[in-house]
Amino acid sequence: MKKILIINGNPNEDSFGSALGNAYKTGAIKKGAEVKKIRVADLIFDPIYKGYTYDRKDLEDDLMKAQQLITWADHLVFIYPNWWGTMPALLKGFIDRVFLPGFAFKYKENSAMVDQLLTEKTARLIVTMDSPKWYYTLFQGKPGHNSMKKSILNFCGIKPVRITSVDQVRKSTVKRKRKWLSKIEKLGYQVS
Repeated sequence: MKKILIINGNPNEDSFGSALGNAYKTGAIKKGAEVKKIRVADLIFDPIYKGYTYDRKDLEDDLMKAQQLITWADHLVFIYPNWWGTMPALLKGFIDRVFLPGFAFKYKENSAMVDQLLTEKTARLIVTMDSPKWYYTLFQGKPGHNSMKKSILNFCGIKPVRITSVDQVRKSTVKRKRKWLSKIEKLGYQVS
């Protein structure tokens, strides 16, 4: 049975991203996966990274639980809006505080290289945006996608990382949103 963790990084509870997360969960459960969820906005933690210790005694309970769930999961699904070309600050703070050395990676002694500690996990990014996907790709170079995939998840050993961009959300019709929900439910079903 596939173990899936959905991490909703949208600070707004009633966002379309929340509906997409529910659709993904529905599809995964239909296939027989075990699914757990984290809504970053519901966690109690200081999102400002102030350094780290390897024993992680300074982590809040909610962040310790998040690390336990990430360790438990085979597949991580991050759902968040594209704001200013990248993720919301709250999600970035969550990543800064959770994906720490000693948990997500380990520096090699006397080297710039790291040991990746989250190998054998895969991920899916479901990113909502108001701009057209072609504009984000051609004119902006997908900075948020590249950062999340390459600089964060791949760096920690999570591969492959697949990305679904749900574009032009603000201008979407109800019919188009239903199509997106159906597509995301199918993605949840296929991953299991």
